[in-house]
Amino acid sequence: MTDRDLSYLKPGEALLGRALVWPRLFLSLVALVVAGWIVVILAAGHVLHVTMPSGPGWHVGDFVAAALMWVAMVLAMMLPGAAPMILTYAEIADTAARKGERIVSPFVLAAGYILVWLGFAVLAALVQGSLTYAGLLDVVSVSTHGWLSAVLFVGAGFYQFSPLKDACLHQCQRPLPFFFANWTTRRSGIFRLGLRQGLYCLGCCWVLMLLMFAVGVMNIVGLVVLTIVIMGEKMTTRLARPIGMALIVIGAVFAVTAGQMR
Repeated sequence: MTDRDLSYLKPGEALLGRALVWPRLFLSLVALVVAGWIVVILAAGHVLHVTMPSGPGWHVGDFVAAALMWVAMVLAMMLPGAAPMILTYAEIADTAARKGERIVSPFVLAAGYILVWLGFAVLAALVQGSLTYAGLLDVVSVSTHGWLSAVLFVGAGFYQFSPLKDACLHQCQRPLPFFFANWTTRRSGIFRLGLRQGLYCLGCCWVLMLLMFAVGVMNIVGLVVLTIVIMGEKMTTRLARPIGMALIVIGAVFAVTAGQMR
């Protein structure tokens, strides 16, 4: 493939843009993702064993630590899944730039997408604090009640069959027609497109993300499995319902176990 004309970007952005657009530099994106996961793994060991609150007495510092933890998680888990959407926009922008049209940096689009997930991270930290205060999460933020885990898994399973899930997943899987139908050359417009794509992604994944309260917030194995599930269902329409059935079965096991322990 020939070199891309990214002269519409600032020098620093153009360098990153080429790393994202050129297939032969795809390893650059892989390296960034790997680096992000390394940060998450290191943060998991530090946060869970040093800074996480161990009782109902949550303070501002506890909330900040939890929020930063969730920010690290959502960025490491969601940016890989967002890469096809961002690359699709970059390809369209590159084609338009070759025709002399005014183009907005793809990083404006990414900023809108990331902002949505940063908001989710803050809300998730608030939920974590509330559940910890209520005694429903232990020192490593794992559910202390089998019924809570059962509700989380069964709820996530049924959500996989919902019209809202289908609608959001449809948009996530088809960024090309979305951009063509909503194309704009205004920075504010592209930022809003990033927000919309972020909201579609949130609509797909927010219930799945709450499963971390059942398996353990910052549980690395859980994070990896969940990331694979999220990326997989964005690549094909055939996974959403089998995943839903599997989640319902897991939730039923939690319910039976919880009932036997009473």
